[in-house]
Amino acid sequence: MTTGLALTVEGLTVNYGGVSAVRDLSFEVPGGEAVGVIGANGAGKTSTLKAVMGLVPRRSGRLRLGDVDLGGVSARNMVRHGIGYVPEGRHVFTGLPVEKNLLLGAYARKWDSSTKATLSEVYDLFPVLGEMRHRLAGALSGGQQQMLAIGRALMSQPRLLLLDEPSMGLSPKLVEDILAVLLRLRSEGLTLLLVEQNAKLTFEATSSCLVVENGAVAMTGTSAELRNDPRVRQIYLGL
Repeated sequence: MTTGLALTVEGLTVNYGGVSAVRDLSFEVPGGEAVGVIGANGAGKTSTLKAVMGLVPRRSGRLRLGDVDLGGVSARNMVRHGIGYVPEGRHVFTGLPVEKNLLLGAYARKWDSSTKATLSEVYDLFPVLGEMRHRLAGALSGGQQQMLAIGRALMSQPRLLLLDEPSMGLSPKLVEDILAVLLRLRSEGLTLLLVEQNAKLTFEATSSCLVVENGAVAMTGTSAELRNDPRVRQIYLGL
């Protein structure tokens, strides 16, 4: 996998109508690290991820990946700058075979030995996808579709991978499988930005987190520090 570059977000603001979903948000994802974005439902987590990817308009804010200014980059061209995206709800192409779904993730690359090697890496990461490569994606289970969505994003050889609720709707066993994949990607130097409702997965998969409340950063810290923080438990877990 490709090693990461730091993502820097400064003063990000996103409005829907007259409502601010994200308010003056600033954070950094260091290269090769995994950062979680946590908070209650409706806190602005997914809006933050979509704004970084260029899927929703940014009212203000500056974004950089390494030294590259991403401010004017469209969502479709984010991939060319090294950003992969795993959307909430997977959004695989159900009428296409597994392998064609994966190859679509490499649309910005030439089909050569390097791309073939990446496909082999994805099948090594998710053996079940290799076994089912000719099966329609719509015939896969929810967990298998989540693996396919992650594998499709990895086919672009991203330096930064954005993940939105990868454990949603999965069994505890599959959540553990997804955690193992995220930890492996981290160990290989891929930079991760994770939005996730599963507290255990978030704290175990990431090195640090920002806690978002009403579209703004309420707290930041290492995942170990925040895991047992009473205020985090109140904001994030409603306890």
